Amino acid sequence: MQSLPSPPLRRPRLQLLGQFRLEFHAEPVELCGNAQRLLAFLGLRGCVSRSTLAGTLWPDVPEERARGSLRTTLWRLPRDGEPLVRCTRDGIAVADAVSVDVHALTESALGVLHGSACGGSEPLRGPPAPLELLTGGDLLPGWDDDWVVPEREWLRQLRLHALEALSERLAGQGLPALALEVALASVRIEPLRESAHRAVVSAHLAEGNVIEAVRHYHAYRQLLREELGIEPSLDFSRMIPLTRR
Repeated sequence: MQSLPSPPLRRPRLQLLGQFRLEFHAEPVELCGNAQRLLAFLGLRGCVSRSTLAGTLWPDVPEERARGSLRTTLWRLPRDGEPLVRCTRDGIAVADAVSVDVHALTESALGVLHGSACGGSEPLRGPPAPLELLTGGDLLPGWDDDWVVPEREWLRQLRLHALEALSERLAGQGLPALALEVALASVRIEPLRESAHRAVVSAHLAEGNVIEAVRHYHAYRQLLREELGIEPSLDFSRMIPLTRR
């Protein structure tokens, strides 16, 4: 009897958005805190020299001790599957076989922004396949390491710009319902961001729902007054037909 072919093995997966999670063949792998920080840093920064890696992860100890901690952490990484890191003369990096969700988010967001910058000439039948990445969790929530905070903010801004650009592109291609869904996702991430609310209003107007656009504008105006004591920009108010008087 001919045996069935073995199913293809899944790549190791490193999740940094929403939570830290490492998977081998779709099964979670437990790691100590230092190993988590090591993989997270490499997943964000690419190839890093040993001295930079040791000094960043163990900043409050002498260099020789930091390098020792780095060697110990590398030795304790799982060794019963695909290697998680590769070591070269130039430094240490996440192995090519490891899938990192931050990389997928970055590629998806930059792809949207590049398409919009080029005029968005290629038709879209809907949001990109990994839309959940654009609307997913923050980078390593709860981690307050100095190297995490700026990366988290950079990814947040990239995600917001991509969502707004995607919404505008969808509206321009006659898909206002999808444009509205994407714009509202941006609002959920940053409720006070004017450009996100503009995208919502643009989607309503593209669908011919002037009343919905006016209602959303006034709700945002009230939110700004309560939270910051300011008014929406003049450019935003001019988008609304009933506020032009």
